Amino acid sequence: MSPLDEGTLYVARFNDDGTGTWIELSTKNALLSTWTLDKILVHTRLAADVVGATKMDRPEWIAGAPTGEMYVTLTNNTQRGTTGKAGVDKANPTAVNTYGHIVRFKDANDHLGGTFNWEVFALAKDVTDAAGQMFGSPDGIWVDPDNRVFVQTDGEQPGKQNDQLLVASGVTKEFKRLFTGVKGSEVTGVTVTPDRRTMFVNLQHPGDGDPSISNFPAKYEGLGGPVPRDCTIVITRKNGGVIGS
Repeated sequence: MSPLDEGTLYVARFNDDGTGTWIELSTKNALLSTWTLDKILVHTRLAADVVGATKMDRPEWIAGAPTGEMYVTLTNNTQRGTTGKAGVDKANPTAVNTYGHIVRFKDANDHLGGTFNWEVFALAKDVTDAAGQMFGSPDGIWVDPDNRVFVQTDGEQPGKQNDQLLVASGVTKEFKRLFTGVKGSEVTGVTVTPDRRTMFVNLQHPGDGDPSISNFPAKYEGLGGPVPRDCTIVITRKNGGVIGS
């Protein structure tokens, strides 16, 4: 069964006062009365523009928290606020948004309402470590049962760092770096064992963007090894504790 076979499609409008509305994308919406449902489902972004949805900074993953809140990663948008493109707004407050941000919202009526409340959980450019830099381009996201928010990156990093895996408190919003990938790789995909003492994450396309890193497609001879390959990494704590605690 396809997710397009049944149900009703909605798109979000983020209001500047921290509230939001879900707008129906169907032929029942007067603004789309001349459209067919097939056209709406194929040209969804155009339909969203017609009904006045908020243009976001490249949404990637969505994850639910035990609190009922939902987290959305917005990887980046270097066109934000430039000539002819969408200007800044409360939900996308950074012009030329190189490093992205994360938005958190909670639906009314236990996910069944037509409205929601929202906030910016983190602007990547404002989250810093002792060196004055932390992460950019949030992509993968997962929230554990203790409300820890795990974030994976794919793209531009402050200081030209490698992509990474981080964990943040859903209460204090404090971030800590857990893992750094190899050069040119995206850190993506996250799952844990039932006791949450072992975590699995993936490294995609190592060496991407700079052929000198991998010398692809030639065999890498520097250490006698093959060309870099995608892989799955297993993470445990030395003391055997819950990952991220």
